[in-house]
Amino acid sequence: MKYICKSLFLVVIMLCSGTWLWAQEEVMLIEIRSTVMSEDGIPLSGARVSSESDRVFATTDDFGKFEIEIRPNATIEILADGYIARYIQASDIGSEIAMKLVQDDRVNVAMRQVNRDKLLGGVSYVDVTELMNVNYFVNSLDNMASFASGFHGNIWGNNGFLVLVDGLPRDASSVVATEIDQISFLKGAAAVALYGSRAAKGVILITTKRGVAGENQVNVRVNSGIHAPKRIAKYLGSAEYMTLYNEARVNDGLSPLWTQEDIYNHGSGINLYRYPDLDFLSSDYLQRVYSAQDATLEIAGGNDRARYYTNIGYWGQGSLLNFGEAVNNRNERINIRGNIDAKLNDYITAKVDAAMIFRNDYGTNANFWGGHHGLRPHRVSPMIPLSMLEPDDLSSQVYFQNSDHIINGQYLLGGNQLEPTNPIGDIYAAGTNVNTNRQFQFNIGTEADLRNLTEGLTFNANFGIDYLTSYTLAFNHQYATYRPTWTNYAGEELIASLERFGQDASTRNQNISNSLFRQTLMSSAQLNYTKQLNEDHHVYGMLSAYGFLITTSGQYHRMGNANLGLLLGYEYKNKYQVEFNGAMPHSAKLPEGNRKAISPTLSAGWRLSEEGFMSGASNINNLRLTASAGIINTDLDIDDYYMYVTNVVTRDEGSHWVTWNDGLSVRTGVVMGAENPFFTYPKREEITFGLDGSFFNNKLFFNGNYFASRMSGLITKVALEYPSYLTSSWPNADFLPNLNYNSDLRTGFDFNLNYREKIGQVNWNFGLVGTYYEVKALRRAEAYEDDYQFRSGTPLDGIWGLRSDGFFNSVSEIEAAPNQTFGQVRPGDIRYLDQNGDGSINVRDEVYLGRGGWWGSPLTLGLNITANWKNFTFFALGTGRFGANAMRDSPYFRASGESKYSEVVRDRWTPETMDTATYPRLTTQNAANNFRTSDFWMYSTDRFDLERVQITYNVPAVLTSKLFVKNLDVYLSGMNLLTISPYRRILETNFAGPPQTRFYNLGLNARF
Repeated sequence: MKYICKSLFLVVIMLCSGTWLWAQEEVMLIEIRSTVMSEDGIPLSGARVSSESDRVFATTDDFGKFEIEIRPNATIEILADGYIARYIQASDIGSEIAMKLVQDDRVNVAMRQVNRDKLLGGVSYVDVTELMNVNYFVNSLDNMASFASGFHGNIWGNNGFLVLVDGLPRDASSVVATEIDQISFLKGAAAVALYGSRAAKGVILITTKRGVAGENQVNVRVNSGIHAPKRIAKYLGSAEYMTLYNEARVNDGLSPLWTQEDIYNHGSGINLYRYPDLDFLSSDYLQRVYSAQDATLEIAGGNDRARYYTNIGYWGQGSLLNFGEAVNNRNERINIRGNIDAKLNDYITAKVDAAMIFRNDYGTNANFWGGHHGLRPHRVSPMIPLSMLEPDDLSSQVYFQNSDHIINGQYLLGGNQLEPTNPIGDIYAAGTNVNTNRQFQFNIGTEADLRNLTEGLTFNANFGIDYLTSYTLAFNHQYATYRPTWTNYAGEELIASLERFGQDASTRNQNISNSLFRQTLMSSAQLNYTKQLNEDHHVYGMLSAYGFLITTSGQYHRMGNANLGLLLGYEYKNKYQVEFNGAMPHSAKLPEGNRKAISPTLSAGWRLSEEGFMSGASNINNLRLTASAGIINTDLDIDDYYMYVTNVVTRDEGSHWVTWNDGLSVRTGVVMGAENPFFTYPKREEITFGLDGSFFNNKLFFNGNYFASRMSGLITKVALEYPSYLTSSWPNADFLPNLNYNSDLRTGFDFNLNYREKIGQVNWNFGLVGTYYEVKALRRAEAYEDDYQFRSGTPLDGIWGLRSDGFFNSVSEIEAAPNQTFGQVRPGDIRYLDQNGDGSINVRDEVYLGRGGWWGSPLTLGLNITANWKNFTFFALGTGRFGANAMRDSPYFRASGESKYSEVVRDRWTPETMDTATYPRLTTQNAANNFRTSDFWMYSTDRFDLERVQITYNVPAVLTSKLFVKNLDVYLSGMNLLTISPYRRILETNFAGPPQTRFYNLGLNARF
């Protein structure tokens, strides 16, 4: 594999290098003087030569005259804060050229590009290339909820969106930010229709960079930083745990387990090997920070015949663990991409893209972050010091001499009968593993200009293939642990003997596990037509075929998507626009006869700012209203390919063994679903309205959408519609068919507000992005005795549970209260409200408590600020998430039985603290009453996060020229810096995984 990877790497380099040589021409540099003027006064941010061998930037403070070197008859591009003047030829030396700036607004949408001011159907986009100049990030979708309206981790309240990278279904993690040109978020039904059934819940369209004619350049970016934990979970030490456990036993009517002397010995630290006080999350096992690095080399350029883009990147980061084999824990990723565009003749162009991703995650055969929850601090010492072994204990000496695991030459691994192993011992002795992930991506496409047939007709086709393999290679070891028996000789504590649990054993062979193979095939073809009829009428259209097939190891049926698409559009005087997008999907998840459907959508746009009655509105530069409606048929909510047939279970837990009179046993077949030949597509039925405008001399930009989307015909079994004898609990049988029955409604709005202004010498840009959505059940088959328990009409992400009313403070309060059915109740337990007044607390008293925000917080806001002063640029990004709730339901908060205690139990109920307690009484029993879903454990996840701050310094040209660098940026950034919330301590703490971290980074970006 190593030699194959090296060979592929060399092929990509040679291919791109060959194209680069082909694209070179002799360059004669001349000097011109150019005056750049914008009609609307947009500040100039730079100039570049688009058909030169090098990209040249020149900046001025007064936005007046400046000098650049170009080739004779070269084409100049002028960039100014997102605006661009293209294809301005400069043939006269020393000439002054007045350039009109127009917005660079080409947006990638379904199977085509559209000018920003002509978008329909709900589309947001992020120009990643420009964003990276002020905000460096690695992962493709990092903080995109703060830049793209309608995206909040999902799209408009829908989960299950489709990610397409250069048109092919791929993981968003398969591409990093330095490779990306633009990300489009296709939200509305009209925007996704051409992609078919599996795109019905939204599409994230990631487009990678390509070479630009005349811009032969080399770009190097290097970053190095550190991760520092934000907050680490806190558990009680041995003495405090033992004290409170004794209290819990007393609460249960039992006697204390430990004496005060036991507690003192564990808390005093006199001998931690005999009286452990184990803290997994201390500096003994965790380091304060760990590092991360990445580096990227980009090579791009070309001419009118061929263009190329190459990206070679490395990313790696360490681990917070600092002991045993875990000191070698590390994740590493190498990516190589080459995109090539070639003009074969005046009519045909072609492109070839290839990318490879190599990832290795080095770890240990230990579940440290999840495993430490169950190990109480007093139970075991992970280390047994050899120096404290009784010299005359020959059997212990034999253990020492024959052990494969002498830690640091000083310790044996500790254990006991209940915990023969532990996460610390696992990290030292259970072995190591490497999770290996390899991906190969390949695209090929061609476009033909068919103007010889008819003007405006083109054809293009694309084919792509992905291979992904992953597996884990591990050395798995067994190891022995030891429990000491202690004695005291003349005041010196020694180990009199050792009891061994398990044994040291290893096959010395690598084991392969977690093998996965995935292949993705995609193909598309389309006929495109566009025609301008005089100056008023513009017609355009597309006929497309699109499909992909994903094969995954271990899955019998391949996942497929295939559909025909049709686009018809008409535009009049750049004021009125109407567009039809439709598709005919095909899905094998439906019964024959129902596998095809029609998904029509219709959109319209009206540019009010071009109307005569708007001529007096001098502060409105552009104002446009849009509307769309459509129906998308989708199989995304059909779980498998055979839900429409009779399902007979024969080989799993649903079937049963039957013994006949001859003593032989056979396994029965059990029906778990009946046939439904009328089974059909669920539908997304949607209407949207949009407003798009620019105001005050193009200083203020606004885009917003309102949406109402109904998912109807969702699949479920409706027991209420059929006789009860069609289901059986023993033997477990079910003769109910799947029906298109349920329906849900999603409504909401999103907006994007951007304001730019120059104040003094500082150029400011303020951006505010927001998304609000509601999602509720419209139709359900349900039967409840109490009206308040019906789910229809309530949020789909609703949290249902009991309403609490403080604690029971005495036996008399318990006796006077409604009957408690959730186990035995004692003083200090949670009291619940009797919602229906039937005198009993049970599941009938569960009510709607609040939204869980399972598809993203109901309200998401993103605020970004950019300030540019001379050579300095300041960028800050904040994200607010509001309207959702969560439950404190992890073991960290639910202490009962033999569980480990965290710091939250310090506020427990006792007879002395009944007026101030915020936690129930402690118990060694299961606490079924206290740990039910209720508002007692619910908390708000409302928060505002300072996600990123970056300060960038652009090194002056007088210095970079001496370094043979055309442009050099140095930047310092911080990520995940601050959380503002009433529940900040909970929100910043991970209870079952590595801690959340702040990341501080120093970066350099050089352009040659």
